[in-house]
Amino acid sequence: MGSKALFSQIRDNQFTLVTSALVQAEIEPAPDDVRGVFDEMLAFADIVEISEATLALRDAYLAAEIVSQKYSNDALHVALATMSNCTLLVSWNFKHIVHYQKIPLYNAVNILHGYAQINIFSPLEVISYED
Repeated sequence: MGSKALFSQIRDNQFTLVTSALVQAEIEPAPDDVRGVFDEMLAFADIVEISEATLALRDAYLAAEIVSQKYSNDALHVALATMSNCTLLVSWNFKHIVHYQKIPLYNAVNILHGYAQINIFSPLEVISYED
């Protein structure tokens, strides 16, 4: 329910979708229906670019050992959202992004580098529920 409701609320302008070429590359090997939803959502999305500053923030997360080099793309997702001034990051990645031990660490690095904290949630935590 969470994913479908989130995408419906994006279509209804309850959220602004921000994505990147990194997400697009990760979606490429997904099943056709997943790629179809992503392609549809692109009409509602702001697409952000990977910059040197974004890579530097990713590297700061790696240096802080929030995730290992093997999962550097997960750190890059957080850096992209932070550098894009997103209010929140919604992810289905419960191992390296939406994780109670990692979220404060990402935010500590953000503060140390002069960036705002970012709220990180799963889709179920951000969708609106009707009574």
